[in-house]
Amino acid sequence: MQSPLVSVIMPAYNSNEFIAMAIESVIAQDYKNWELIIVDDASKDATVNTIRNYINKDTRIKIFRNQTNRGAGYSRNKAIKEALGEFIAFLDADDLWKPEKLSLQLKFCEENKAKIVFSSYERINEKGESLNEFIEALPFVNYPKLIRSNYIGNLTGMYNAAKIGKVYHPEIRKRQDWAMWIEVIRKGGTAHGMEESLALYRIRKGSVSENKFEMLSYNFKVYNQVLGYGKLKSMYWILVFLGEHFFVKSRQLKSID
Repeated sequence: MQSPLVSVIMPAYNSNEFIAMAIESVIAQDYKNWELIIVDDASKDATVNTIRNYINKDTRIKIFRNQTNRGAGYSRNKAIKEALGEFIAFLDADDLWKPEKLSLQLKFCEENKAKIVFSSYERINEKGESLNEFIEALPFVNYPKLIRSNYIGNLTGMYNAAKIGKVYHPEIRKRQDWAMWIEVIRKGGTAHGMEESLALYRIRKGSVSENKFEMLSYNFKVYNQVLGYGKLKSMYWILVFLGEHFFVKSRQLKSID
């Protein structure tokens, strides 16, 4: 297998409580040809100091800073512009990767000629304790499926930017990762899901995944502002999303035996 460079994109805002663990999970990868590009979104805590401590020890880690708070989408875009890798992957500052994440996904891409890959992932609470449950990845996700609901866990997703081109996030504060994956699939074709659980997603109080009403308001913006649907069509797709979310996607949540 060849050893392409993987650019890991990490936005950070007041993340000092968790970011060291996130960085450590990248350093611990058994695949070593990566660069970690962190964009600090005008943090007011010790996030930047923690990042700089790691930069002093590992030249693969880079930091860029926003002068004012601009949001995760803007920060990811800033990092993507700086990315040099053939592949682009994403990890938020409070989530974690398993050590084999990159190596298994790159091997999968090579063996299956896949340009877009994602995987199952486990859920942990704010303290990092297992919730004994995981989200099972679908074998395949295409464009018609993805606009019904977000089936790609951003912390597990990776795409071949050398073949697809760099894809950026729209200028909305939240759910921009879903909108980005819609565009990645529109340009690159079907995404391939891996059944292995390769990451840990931290459930935090006040997160979009916890606040369902806020999630719906930003879903409307994806349909209306990003995909360009009219208001009535966007409302129709919100109903489609709700049906998909409660009656189809809910089946992906599995208990860990």
